[in-house]
Amino acid sequence: MKKFGKYLYIGLIFFFLYLPILTLIVMSFNDNERTSGVWYGFTLKWFGEIFQSQDVMEALINTLVIAVASAAIATLVGVVACVGIMAYTRRQRTLILQLTNIPLLNAEIVTAISLMLTFGMFGISLGMGTILFSHICFCLPYVILNVLPKLRQAGSSTYEAARDLGAGPVKAFFSVVLPDIMPGVATGFLMSFTMSVDDFVITHFTRGAGINTLSTLIYSQQKRGIRANMCALSTVIFLVVLIVLLVRFFLTGRTTADKTVKGGT
Repeated sequence: MKKFGKYLYIGLIFFFLYLPILTLIVMSFNDNERTSGVWYGFTLKWFGEIFQSQDVMEALINTLVIAVASAAIATLVGVVACVGIMAYTRRQRTLILQLTNIPLLNAEIVTAISLMLTFGMFGISLGMGTILFSHICFCLPYVILNVLPKLRQAGSSTYEAARDLGAGPVKAFFSVVLPDIMPGVATGFLMSFTMSVDDFVITHFTRGAGINTLSTLIYSQQKRGIRANMCALSTVIFLVVLIVLLVRFFLTGRTTADKTVKGGT
């Protein structure tokens, strides 16, 4: 009975967690232009309309371009910042980390309005550039918080050994330090990419007229009902993420099994 209750509890958690996603997937096959709770019949035409709608494709391209660019720049700046932070004393590092945590704990609406007012104060026109800059500022703390523990864990012994063997500072970093902290760098990049794709508030306050991302386009359709092709696009994105996670899971399992076999032999 105790074992049954445990599985029931876990099952209920996953049921309520994935029920909205399941509803979204079902609505993407509903033969109704606007989302509703009424089933009008099965259709696949909304998946074809994803690529025929100019507004959806522009929003998708803008979202991916901003997410990739902001994640890449934030990751690069974050790695350099972490290397610089490691040069400070323990007390100084603690102070800098506390300052880094402020944007994470701060309300996103406050960050969005402050960025919008800053752009207006310097006379900067809102557009793709302001969105990109805002997303970089928003994603940078996530990179630092993922890379810095890996850099601290790696230590400086291997770097100093590479320098003693004749490697220059740049070569020693890319050949010794970077491979050690790569899991943190990859995690920081993926988290920044996810946060950028998912963001609405900062994008809404720092975008120019006529520029849409997926989040702002969906918000503009909310009053009249979200179009079914947006549900279809969300379903495609979910399936792509699910496939990537499954491939990563099986590859990680195979790598772990190979290491176990080699260690046993």
